[in-house]
Amino acid sequence: MDKSEFEQKVIESYQKDEKMMILVYAQWCINNSLDPEALYERAYPGQLHNQALRDALELTVPKQESEDIPDQTVLNVLQLFGNNDLAFVVREQIGNEQRKDNDSNHKGADN
Repeated sequence: MDKSEFEQKVIESYQKDEKMMILVYAQWCINNSLDPEALYERAYPGQLHNQALRDALELTVPKQESEDIPDQTVLNVLQLFGNNDLAFVVREQIGNEQRKDNDSNHKGADN
């Protein structure tokens, strides 16, 4: 294998892994009743219509059919690929959901 072939294999492997990262993100959103495109738009306002995300959305399954994807897993995968802005938005969303859960629990305890 010459240098050019090796470089091509590395690029193809990265692209395949990047597609998996996008699918993990999209499925995590579906599992948490979130709109993956809306969150993406919050992170990257000028980058509407991400084709890779749309392709991944076609591969997602309903949340009832999906395995659980822990919050930390999606954050780690996004950061691994340098999607720090999206990871930040996801982390904010996780915090919002946790606050909602805490508020619900406190209200239930008051009754």
